[in-house]
Amino acid sequence: MLNKIRKKVIFTLLFMCAMWINKQVYCAGYLYTLDNESKNTKDDKNITGYIEDESSVSVNSESYLKIQPAEFDFKSVSQILIEPTTNTILYENNADEKLLPASVTKVMTLLITMEQIDSGKLKYDDTITCSAKASKMGGSQIWFKENEKLSVDESLKAICLASANDVTVAVAEHIAGSEENFVKMMNEKAKSIGMNNTNFKNCHGLDEEGHYTTARDISIMSRELITKHPDILKYTSIWMDSLRGGTFGLTNTNKLIRFYDGATGLKTGSTSSALFNLSACATRNGTAFLSVVMRAPSSDIRLQETKQLLDFAFANYDVQTIFSKDNIVDKEIVEKSLGVNLDVGIAEDVTVLKNKATNIEVETNVIYDDGIIAPIEKGKKVGKVEIVNKITNEIIEQRDIIALNEVNRAKFEDYIKVLFKKLILAC
Repeated sequence: MLNKIRKKVIFTLLFMCAMWINKQVYCAGYLYTLDNESKNTKDDKNITGYIEDESSVSVNSESYLKIQPAEFDFKSVSQILIEPTTNTILYENNADEKLLPASVTKVMTLLITMEQIDSGKLKYDDTITCSAKASKMGGSQIWFKENEKLSVDESLKAICLASANDVTVAVAEHIAGSEENFVKMMNEKAKSIGMNNTNFKNCHGLDEEGHYTTARDISIMSRELITKHPDILKYTSIWMDSLRGGTFGLTNTNKLIRFYDGATGLKTGSTSSALFNLSACATRNGTAFLSVVMRAPSSDIRLQETKQLLDFAFANYDVQTIFSKDNIVDKEIVEKSLGVNLDVGIAEDVTVLKNKATNIEVETNVIYDDGIIAPIEKGKKVGKVEIVNKITNEIIEQRDIIALNEVNRAKFEDYIKVLFKKLILAC
């Protein structure tokens, strides 16, 4: 019996020793394997999937717009494509070549007219009377007779749809007293908005020596018109209308209005010397683009190339609002206000143009002016905010920040009240 017990004990001990030895061998082998695998991986950087530094590797790391040049085989001489909200140029070719604008000239005439309307100097129901000079204008017209009258509203339809030279001159005379004075206003306006390669000699666009502009300059005045006076799009987006009590039909010379999705304007132009020009804008899902094509050999080519530019823009880019007007960007306790919070924000929407394949993540750096001390009026500038692309650390926008609420300075009695409350609590 004793021998049997001894055998069982010995057997158990031997078994436990064997298991312990096996475990040590296994662990040693496993650790050896890991060590060698690690060494092999570090020595061979060509192994598929090897990442030396994970922090340097990312997918779509450029979330902000990175413009890639588009290759087009255009027959027109000059082109430009922009996003008007951010004023980003997406494509340009010979954009600074001085060319004859033809009736695209009327974009500036419309710009000055809309400025007059929006400032209250001119009303839509004001009467425009045709002068002898205006009645004798050639080219595109509505046969405006001397002493015949149209409202400003009707005149805008005639200019935007029929490109009526006679009405254009009549409007210019009404605003400035003469076409010559109006042309001075046109050139002054052109200079003020950065149209550095433009000189106007008339308000309608018929060929005249010394009358020239560029695709870039046309985009500048077109952008100025549609962004600052968007009501003009109510006219430029009309396909068909009528004047003179419905007896005289109007059809838009810009065929994109009927045949291109989202087209909202803007102005065609053609003469035998200028050939075919078009400043065009279109909007889809809140994103707008503006293109200019100059000196195309035909009307069809002008339309075709404009569509190519706009199609490229809509296919690849859109506008993202990263901050909305009056949204709270930060809160700051104001000195001498007894701890009242000041809400700060941005006066206008902040938008960025981005490639559709990417998203933008931003962060803000708020930089306050010195001395944020009560009292502070609502709307007062109190500093600036840097809007930074989180991935690239690039500053996308820098905007002034304003007070979204009024903060009054604490009075002497306010301090006494606070002190009294503290004394009561202490007791």
